This record gives sequence, structure tokens and C-alpha cells, in this order.
Amino acid sequence: QLQLVESGGGLVQPGGSLRLSCSASSVTLKNYVVAWFRQVPGEDREAISCITRTGDMTYYQDSANGRFTISRDNANNTVFLQLNSPKSEDTAVYYCAAGRYCSVNGGISVIVYWGQGTQVTVSS
Repeated sequence: QLQLVESGGGLVQPGGSLRLSCSASSVTLKNYVVAWFRQVPGEDREAISCITRTGDMTYYQDSANGRFTISRDNANNTVFLQLNSPKSEDTAVYYCAAGRYCSVNGGISVIVYWGQGTQVTVSS
């Protein structure tokens, strides 16, 4: 179900920074783990990072670790993905998802909700 809303996407220069947000009006995100995914046309959707319900644990895909940071603000029902020093190959549609358990590769084992995605373009 598409119950989540991503925002913050757009054009960013290589080496810059961008923060994506994932929020929901009818879903209480603190009841779920939340993960970020991305997809390039013609390729499979790939997991980036997952955060547990309280934010005490985070998991990253190897290629994202060190450059992307996931965090959450349960008081404001929002999860964030900070992109630091993005590269052109980070250009993709970024999605957030809410579910049951984080996977060690940054995904989610059981996804309950998806967002519609937000485009991130890294270009000078």
C-alpha cells in the first residue's frame, strides 16, 4: 500500500548534500522499522539503509555506508536519509518503506507500506 510520502528530492551537485524525508499521515511510523530503497530505470530496486523502531540500530548496504545516514524523529513521524557527497551514480528514484524487521543489508524482511518515490539527480 502507498501510505508513505517522500520529499526532499531534486538536483544536487556531486560532493554536495541532500536530505530526504519520509512521512505519513495515516501510519504511525514508530510502530515500524523503516528503510530507504532506490531504483534506476531498467534495474532492480535496491536497499540502502534500514532503521529500527526506536532508532537504536541502523543497517546499511555496503555501497551506502559512510556516505548516507538514516535517522528518525518519531515525535514528528518522520524518517530521514541524508546523502553526503553524492556521486552521479546515486541518481535514482528513492523510496521509503515501512515494515517488520530490518535486514542486515539495509532492506526490510516484511514490507507493509511503500511511498511513491522522489527523484534525486546528481549532476553538475
